[in-house]
Amino acid sequence: MSRIGKQQISIPESVMVSVVGGVLTVKGPLGELARPVHSLVSVSVADGIAKVTPERKNNKLAHSLWGTYASHLLNMIEGVTKGFQKKLIIEGVGFRAEMSGDNIKFSLGFSHPINVSIPKELKVTIEKNVLTIAGIDKEAVGLFASQVVSLKRPEPYKGKGIRYEGQVVRRKQGKKTVG
Repeated sequence: MSRIGKQQISIPESVMVSVVGGVLTVKGPLGELARPVHSLVSVSVADGIAKVTPERKNNKLAHSLWGTYASHLLNMIEGVTKGFQKKLIIEGVGFRAEMSGDNIKFSLGFSHPINVSIPKELKVTIEKNVLTIAGIDKEAVGLFASQVVSLKRPEPYKGKGIRYEGQVVRRKQGKKTVG
């Protein structure tokens, strides 16, 4: 049994949730999100409470998707009310990022700059060496942040690269000098 799926999801007054034609739509003060619902899961909305239930009781996939869609609904509600953000720290001598229109231009120690286009639904700001990615879709924010981090992962000797705020980079000891 899904612990997350069993719980009833309370819908804030400023949010409207509807399921029409197999598409779950959540509207709120920050925007609107939509997601198709799998046929093995049903979402019902009544009196400010949403409930996710599996269509088939003995189906393993239905039970797997039950909690997943409950989490998706919770994330969609939080996204249209508060939004999500990730902060990335660029660390290293000469490593920097700058905005150029709808692109970010990274200088990461390679022989050439790297240009990354920003998805339309996200808002990116750069202050000194901190890149802030914000948006209402948790999946889009996390995906774009992981793509940026994968450009230059932090290395274990000096810690140079792009890392998440709060991420601890395990450091290795360098070569010892013979004396």
